[in-house]
Amino acid sequence: MGLRRADKASVFWLLFPFFGLWLFFWLVPLFFGVDLALQNPGYSPEHRDSIERVNKDSVFHFNWLNPPTIEIEETESIKYVGLENFSRVLSDDKFYKALKNTSFYVFGSIMFILPLGFALSLALFQLSRMSRGFLVFCLLIPSLALPSVLSTLFYLFFHGRTGALNQYFVIPLGFAPVNWMMDPLFIMPSLIMQSVWRWTGLVTLFFLCGLEAIPRWQWEVVKLEGVGFWMRIRKIFLPNLWHLVLFAVVFLVVDGFASFSGAYNLLGGSGGIMDAGLLLVTYVYQVAFPGGSGRFDFPGAAAMSLLIVPITAFILFIILQTRHRWSLR
Repeated sequence: MGLRRADKASVFWLLFPFFGLWLFFWLVPLFFGVDLALQNPGYSPEHRDSIERVNKDSVFHFNWLNPPTIEIEETESIKYVGLENFSRVLSDDKFYKALKNTSFYVFGSIMFILPLGFALSLALFQLSRMSRGFLVFCLLIPSLALPSVLSTLFYLFFHGRTGALNQYFVIPLGFAPVNWMMDPLFIMPSLIMQSVWRWTGLVTLFFLCGLEAIPRWQWEVVKLEGVGFWMRIRKIFLPNLWHLVLFAVVFLVVDGFASFSGAYNLLGGSGGIMDAGLLLVTYVYQVAFPGGSGRFDFPGAAAMSLLIVPITAFILFIILQTRHRWSLR
């Protein structure tokens, strides 16, 4: 049965606050971002230089009887340059370096977090509820902590020869201490390890909730037939947890491409030696502020941010297609 007109009006007014805020906080910034990406980086509004000069000269010498006049200077600068900023970004080698680093960072994080979270969830599932709850809370602490605090603690863990990793693991095994934050070979592994430390507990919680939701009759069938451990993983665990695996992958992909605070607290805005830890958002920050490019290139940064969107959308499309193919089996 169709909804009556009064019911449709009620549904509309119930949904209006959500979609109204969504339109305001998503579409409006997107519109201004596209507008900014089409502008000339060297453009300055007319009269700005003249007004700033008059204000500077007249702060302590303003004459109320004879106020200064503002002379309008002609400018040849144009405001909009079309797709020139996008073309400039696509010809930037450093952008592709940041894209490569980010892809490696996302792939490495997924390859370590998913198996580790799955193994931890299986181990915790065998414990009592009280022990399980306490251990899950301990695993969730890194994901609940502020990124800046977590990165500071992680920096102390990797800090040169005196870092905890060198003192309690590398040197006792007879190896030379590793300068994790200054060696290009170890900067990216350090960022991946930070991501693993932060998100493994949360992914473990996802999988643990999925294990709790498996119907009881499936466990009873497994016990009656005497199914082995690996066959349980293939026939029981993976089919029931596959949707959570894809959700965790989507979460880690979005977080990886939007990651900034962790890399910034460990490496600053530079991206490390030889840009070994330069991520996309870090490079956007460099372009927007004088940390890397030496000028405030907000149009270039906006164009770069908009170019990240189709890349992320394409990756997520492939992931969702994987889910569709799995559901057809």
